[in-house]
Amino acid sequence: MRENANIADLVLHPQRLAIIRVLGMQPLTTRGIAELLPEIPQATLYRHLSQLLDGGVIRIVSERQVRGTAERTYAVGSAALLTAEDVANATPEDHMRYFATFAAGLLGEFSRYVEHGDLDLARDGVSYREHPLLLSDAELRDMLTEVRAVIARYTGLEPAPERSARLLATVTLPTRNRKDGE
Repeated sequence: MRENANIADLVLHPQRLAIIRVLGMQPLTTRGIAELLPEIPQATLYRHLSQLLDGGVIRIVSERQVRGTAERTYAVGSAALLTAEDVANATPEDHMRYFATFAAGLLGEFSRYVEHGDLDLARDGVSYREHPLLLSDAELRDMLTEVRAVIARYTGLEPAPERSARLLATVTLPTRNRKDGE
């Protein structure tokens, strides 16, 4: 049985979330991760990898000897996604901390994109929008089922020269204009 708060705290750490994000695209060695996340010091990266490995969030998919040292290749493991059970007992303060970490991760990714210098949102498919919708609970469930099915269709595609890593983040919230007065 998973320790809900511990898994959530393990995954929802800005640097560990960044590691999970890059490993979600493809298996990588420590060196490959370090190249994609140069802002994480090497010693810190090794510490986070160890914690994620111990928690089952990442796994070793291969290991080979390179100049007398074992070079490991990591991929996302079975505990990488938080389940409904994982957050069911979280306090409001926990949820605020988790959401803040999620939002900070998005801000960090966007900052890296902007700082890259060659900014062309249309070419790169970058957008950030809000879409206020009036939906019944059943319509919301149907819409989310459809959106998840579309995302699932593209999840796990193999790296290829014509493919670029992209991040799609979703947030669904009730607004203060809820019909039931909440």
